Amino acid sequence: MKYDVLIIGSGPGGYVTAIRASQLGFKTAVVEKENLGGICLNWGCIPTKALLKSAQVYDYLKHVDEYGLKAEAIDKDFEAVIKRSRGVAEGMSKGVQFLMKKNKIDIIDGFGKVKPGKKVDVTAADGKVTEYSADNIIIATGARSRVLPNLPQDGKKVIGYREAMSLPTQPKSMIVVGSGAIGVEFAHFYNSMGTDVTIVEYLPNIVPVEDKDVSKQMERSFKKAGIKIMTSSSVESVDTSGTGVKATVKTKKGEEILEADIVLSAVGIKTNIENIGLEEVGIVTDRDKILVNDWYQTNIPGYYAIGDVTPGPALAHVASAEGITCVEKIAGVHTEAIDYGNIPGCTYATPEIASVGLTEEKAKEAGYELKVGKFPFSASGKAKAAGTPDGFVKVIFDAKYGEWLGCHMIGAGVTDMIAEAVLGRKLETTGHEVLKAIHPHPTMSEAVMEAVADAYDEVIHL
Repeated sequence: MKYDVLIIGSGPGGYVTAIRASQLGFKTAVVEKENLGGICLNWGCIPTKALLKSAQVYDYLKHVDEYGLKAEAIDKDFEAVIKRSRGVAEGMSKGVQFLMKKNKIDIIDGFGKVKPGKKVDVTAADGKVTEYSADNIIIATGARSRVLPNLPQDGKKVIGYREAMSLPTQPKSMIVVGSGAIGVEFAHFYNSMGTDVTIVEYLPNIVPVEDKDVSKQMERSFKKAGIKIMTSSSVESVDTSGTGVKATVKTKKGEEILEADIVLSAVGIKTNIENIGLEEVGIVTDRDKILVNDWYQTNIPGYYAIGDVTPGPALAHVASAEGITCVEKIAGVHTEAIDYGNIPGCTYATPEIASVGLTEEKAKEAGYELKVGKFPFSASGKAKAAGTPDGFVKVIFDAKYGEWLGCHMIGAGVTDMIAEAVLGRKLETTGHEVLKAIHPHPTMSEAVMEAVADAYDEVIHL
C-alpha cells in the first residue's frame, strides 16, 4: 500500500495530523498499536479530567452546608468513579474512530517501524508483518511514564499514571513522587476521595515550573486540604516486601522512612523511540528526543516527527499544533513556525493552575524592567459568590514598551481563562489595551483586567 502521508501513532498529535492531512487532499493512514486517541484520550488528559470532576462534585457535596443546603449520608463509590472515567475515555476514542472514517483515513492496527526508502513495517497482533510506503512518514509515538532506577514500577505497589487511574480499590495512603501536573492532579484526586496523601518533591517548590507565587499558593491550598508536602526531598529506595511500601526519603534533616499502601511515581516521561527503526534509517536523536527543524523534518528527507518525541513541551495541544504545521508545510500551504514562548500550560487540580510566557524570575533574569500586577480572587465578587476565593491572577509587563511578558493564574476555572493571555500575546497586545477592553462583571475573567490595572496603578477593587 502506498500513501501520501503515513503517521505512526494516533494520539492528539497523530490523529489531528491525519485529519488535517486528509483535508489537504492527501491519501492518509495512521498506524496504531493500541487504542485510537493514544495516551491522552485513553490514559491521560481525558480520563484524568473525569476523575477530577468526580472529586470536585464530591467536595461540593461534603460542603453543601456552606451553600445553605443540606445533604445526608454523603459517600463515594470509588469503583464507580473509576468506571465513569473509563467510560468517558472509551467514548472519546470512539469519537476519534468516527472522525477517521469521516475523513477517509485508513487505520492500520499494529506496531510501526520505519525503514529506509520511505517504508514502514507494521507488525500485527498475530505477528504478521506488512510493509507500507509513503511519500511522507510522520513519527508521533508519544511517551510513557518514566521509571527511575531507585523507584522501579511493579504496577501494584509502585505505579505510574496509567495504573493510578484504574486501581481496583482505593488505597488508604499514597506517596506521590514528583509534583508536576501529573503528580499534583493525582494527589488532589486521591486526597479528595479520602486517601492520606504525601507529596515528595526534589526541588524547593511544588509545581516547580510555575511562577514562585503560584507554587506557594498551591502549597498553602494543598496543606489546607490535608495533603502532606515534603520539598527538597528525594525517594532513595522503596521496600515492597511487606503488605505496603516503605520509602526511604532523603530530606535536609536526614533520612526518613514513610509507609503507605502505594507509591505513585510521577517523575516525568520517557519517549517511545526504541525499536521503531530510527537507527536503521539514520534519524538523529539527542537526549531521548528526535531532532527536527521548524517544520518537523528530521535529518532524513521524507521522515518527520511531532509531539512528545521531539524537544518541544510534552503537551497534547503542542503535539496537535506541530502536526498541523508539519502537514501544511508539506502541502505548500503558507504557515508560520510555532512560537514556543507562547504555549499555555494547565494543571487541573483544585485549585487549577494556568500560565503562559515568562515567570517574574525569568523576566528579571532576561533583563526586563517590569510592571507586575496581581489580583486575588478573594476580592472577586464571582469567586466569593461561588465559594472559590483561593488564588489570584498575576500579570507581568515590560515597563518600557508595554509587552505582555507573562500571565500566571491559580484558582477555580483558570484553565479556561488563560486563552485571553495567549491570544493577547499573539496579537502583541499592550497592558493599556487589556485595561481598556471591557470585561464582563461579575466573572472570574475580570480578574485579568484587574491584575493589569494593578500593574499600572489603576486598580479599583483592591
